[in-house]
Amino acid sequence: MYKYDLFRYGIKGKLALLKGLFIPGFRYTFVLRVIQNRIPVISFLFKFLWRLLSRWYGIQIEYNTKIGKGFYIGHFGTIVVNGESIIGENCNISQGVTIGRTNRGDRKGAPTIGDSVYIGANAVVVGKVSIGNNVLIAPNSFVNVDVLPNSIVLGNPCRIVPKEDATLDYINRKV
Repeated sequence: MYKYDLFRYGIKGKLALLKGLFIPGFRYTFVLRVIQNRIPVISFLFKFLWRLLSRWYGIQIEYNTKIGKGFYIGHFGTIVVNGESIIGENCNISQGVTIGRTNRGDRKGAPTIGDSVYIGANAVVVGKVSIGNNVLIAPNSFVNVDVLPNSIVLGNPCRIVPKEDATLDYINRKV
């Protein structure tokens, strides 16, 4: 699965994995993928590395989070993703993003994020909400409602604007 992640970072060639390990976002994703393979001894060692990288980079993505292929972390720093969240294929996450659960009310639970979703810097997605495919969540947006496919989400409280090709030029090299 990490080969799809490498592709999203634009890394090719015989030494692609080695080159990718020098990119913090890919390195973190690679460690998550190894842990999710559930080979007991290797997973145990990589969980230790995952904890170190979480502290170094300020990224806290639970290793049991379901993440589709082609995951891309644009910039590291203060990214928090709840382990119950589901993230689709070809998703981009920027710095400062929080994808969390709520513990009460109608939206109790964690988000499900579709394919080809771009989440801008400092955006927050919380609660049992469904984010459709091809959605751009603008920086500093607060999302606690369902978002239909082919939309742009803006502001706090969020405003949803339908738009075909919402993520055009934001999500490149789709797998």
